[in-house]
Amino acid sequence: MTPKSQPKKVTLNSLQKKKGTEKITAITAYDALFAGIFDEEVDVILIGDSLNMSFGGKRDTTSLSLDAMIYHAKAVCSKVSHAFLIADMPFGSYATRDSALKNATKLIKHTQVDAIKLEVTHKKLPIIEALIDEGIAVMPHIGLMPQYIKAEGGYKIKGREQSQCAMLLDSAKCLEQVGAFGLLLEGISAPCAKHITQSLRIPTIGIGSGVDCDGQILVWSDMLGLYDELHPKFVRTYLEGAKLIKQAVREYVSDVRSQNFPNQDESY
Repeated sequence: MTPKSQPKKVTLNSLQKKKGTEKITAITAYDALFAGIFDEEVDVILIGDSLNMSFGGKRDTTSLSLDAMIYHAKAVCSKVSHAFLIADMPFGSYATRDSALKNATKLIKHTQVDAIKLEVTHKKLPIIEALIDEGIAVMPHIGLMPQYIKAEGGYKIKGREQSQCAMLLDSAKCLEQVGAFGLLLEGISAPCAKHITQSLRIPTIGIGSGVDCDGQILVWSDMLGLYDELHPKFVRTYLEGAKLIKQAVREYVSDVRSQNFPNQDESY
């Protein structure tokens, strides 16, 4: 029997070549188990700071530490050989040029992720440029930025007004100019996200930003119906995961109590 061939590793260059030819598929993962399941199915796996909510039970992403991100990224990296790996830089870990360089270098050295993602405004351009000059692949995140939730008073869709869309486009072009390999567009009105995508040479990955981005990403626990504390409009649920798991657990409990488990074949 011929052994199954392993798919080629997705690289920065192969991702960029997909722009205008094939949609990029991306999903989050926080542990080795799910990372191994997702690896050969998608182009990109993001170790997202969303883990602070769906995995850690926190109200938002801002309390996640760099050490916690490194812990989860190590686990994901241990089971991924195909997908391009991006890790979020936690809130507060890139406030200055020096802290960004120090913490991003630590993250990459300890995990071997392919790139990092930062939630930025145009004011962070010098930091992005410094990271790229150091040889770090950077995907800036613009639009609705969960790390800014306290400063903005909640989750707010961006780009509905022409002036705001123009500002986002200007930021996107500046980020491309300093060397970003791609952009994540979150919570941007679909027409504005389309305009940004068509104006750039680098690919965009959208979440809640319409179909015209170069790719899409969802948080895995949202997509599989396991996290029900938030119900964003943009999430499509592909599995009633929580319902199915609860039913399986109920069946297990019933079998234990009725002494149906373990049976003779399941005993030594």
